[in-house]
Amino acid sequence: MTFEELKRIIYSCKGLSFIDASDRLQEIVFALNKADTLELISQIGAIPEYIGHDSKEEKLYTKVSDILLAKSMLEMNLDAKVLTKRADCADVVAQSHYHKYSLVGDAKAFRLSRTARNAKDYKVNSMALWRGDSEYSVLVCPYFQYPQSNSQIYKEALSGNVALFSWEYLYILLKEGIRESPSVNISDLWNQSYIISKSTTVSNSKKCFLLQQNQNITEFLKISPKKFYEYFNVVKNIIVKRGYNEIQYYEQEIERVAQLNREDAIAELLRTMKLDSKIATIKEFIDQINERELER
Repeated sequence: MTFEELKRIIYSCKGLSFIDASDRLQEIVFALNKADTLELISQIGAIPEYIGHDSKEEKLYTKVSDILLAKSMLEMNLDAKVLTKRADCADVVAQSHYHKYSLVGDAKAFRLSRTARNAKDYKVNSMALWRGDSEYSVLVCPYFQYPQSNSQIYKEALSGNVALFSWEYLYILLKEGIRESPSVNISDLWNQSYIISKSTTVSNSKKCFLLQQNQNITEFLKISPKKFYEYFNVVKNIIVKRGYNEIQYYEQEIERVAQLNREDAIAELLRTMKLDSKIATIKEFIDQINERELER
């Protein structure tokens, strides 16, 4: 399956209920072979710009990112599933068949036009809380969307032992054929923040530790740094190509809007501002207030 085919499937599901659409998408993704899984992993971290903000398509796209995270865990021979509950919990849970540990996971995808800069975009502290009785908590983001220098999220990850993983890491693990077995325990991958915290001083707790983590994972895989970054560059080049495609989409949008007449331009502006929706929401709130009886 190509990324383009995945986007078409997501749009074909928009007429279904969210639960039914999610079930269908999970059935399709879980049935993919490893090659198709790798193709989707390499691109899922970037939300296409033409998908509307807060649209059903966007919600389904982010659901697919959770499904792909679970699928990656399955490829590594963990027992993984996607949770249907949406609030105040992680979206993925996985358990080792052989080594008596479990983890919770959460997948993130961001638009290339909006670089994630705020700690709240990552929900690291929430991931620590959502771990519950599991041993590990794993956040999967696009690697290049993590802050490059000092950030609160690194301190939060170290103190809460939340693994700051990436789609690029998953791509490398699957390319290397990493799978748990009675003789292979991969839990150190999910324990990276704890491992790094043992050699991190309080004064350096906000410092980006991704380069150290890259080195640790390279050593875990027993591959050369050259091979590790060759894998990394495959995904990076795909994302760069996606970036140029997204720019082309906006350039075409600029041309389209420039050709609109006055009436159509006004209608377009009103649509993008979602004023009718905002008015409807306020009216609904007023109706609720009017219908509500105050205690006397």
